[in-house]
Amino acid sequence: MTHVHEWIELAAQGVEALAVALMVISILIATLGWLVHSVKNPEGAYERYRIVLGKTLLVGLGLLVAADIINTVAFDLTLTNLTLLAGLVVVRTALGWTLSIELEGRWPWQQTQESRIRPPNGASPKPLEGDAGIRQKGQHEYARSS
Repeated sequence: MTHVHEWIELAAQGVEALAVALMVISILIATLGWLVHSVKNPEGAYERYRIVLGKTLLVGLGLLVAADIINTVAFDLTLTNLTLLAGLVVVRTALGWTLSIELEGRWPWQQTQESRIRPPNGASPKPLEGDAGIRQKGQHEYARSS
């Protein structure tokens, strides 16, 4: 049974190390990319940088919560530790929501404007092709499906 606990502890430490490494490496790469894009094309470079940093932090926070859950459930499942875990999850969830609002401008459970657009009864959405064959935001052509 001690071998199982050792493996679980290693798994939790591995998830924590993965979260930290992912955040540090992603932040370094995003910062270098921002510096390069700022010199070449400063328009929108900072906004892209913020989005990458926010998404990186969201993934890192999710991994850290997973590691905390593994540690608490596998080793010290006491009421005190469970309460501390619940507090950590609440704080990290609030941070995640705050980052999501900052990045997307809406609550995580709210629909986007595009997802509210529904085709008429029985129709399936068929995107219009722009100059490069990419659907332009908000443009739809609805074709009847037979």
